Amino acid sequence: MSEILEARIDRLESLDEIRQLVAKYALSLDMRDLDAHVNLFAADIKVSREQSGRAHLKAWLDDTLRLQFTGTSHHLGNHIIEFEDVDHAVGVVYSKNEHECGGEWVIMQMLYWDDYERIDGRWYFRRRLPCYWYATDLNKPPIGDMKMRWPGREPYHGAFHDLFPSWQEFWQQRPEGLPEVAAPAPVDEFLKCMRRGTPAPRIRVR
Repeated sequence: MSEILEARIDRLESLDEIRQLVAKYALSLDMRDLDAHVNLFAADIKVSREQSGRAHLKAWLDDTLRLQFTGTSHHLGNHIIEFEDVDHAVGVVYSKNEHECGGEWVIMQMLYWDDYERIDGRWYFRRRLPCYWYATDLNKPPIGDMKMRWPGREPYHGAFHDLFPSWQEFWQQRPEGLPEVAAPAPVDEFLKCMRRGTPAPRIRVR
């Protein structure tokens, strides 16, 4: 088998494994199998400035899920994956989520900016950056600013659009006449072109 064919098969298998990784994340989180969940992350996953590792991630998740949510359901949507090399990739995943929070039913629209890494032949999350558009009670449409509206908390900005400069550019000025059209992005650099070298936003922990 030629090296080119082997590389193409490896890429296809990697794409499928990464998509499975994302689906496993949602199922294990919603079913509260925290061991299955944290094992989707690299063993030395960074949890905070001072803490790293799956045990610290499991402890943080346990506290968060018990304190805030009776139940959750994560519905995955669009998923774009781009490879930096054979063992590193990035991705964007849409997620529509539902949360039972005491007496309120909170719906959420968000996306994850992911970093994936293959370690010892297996793909893991190196980082998941959650960017939120809204979170609100099912009966309270999140019209207006500060669309993150959790029960008992002040509304805040969720950074849903902050990964991509095009959002602000679109609203700053409408072009006059027939607009120019940029050259198409290379197939494997669509996300890179959309990001335009911008840094990742700071995300407020819910």
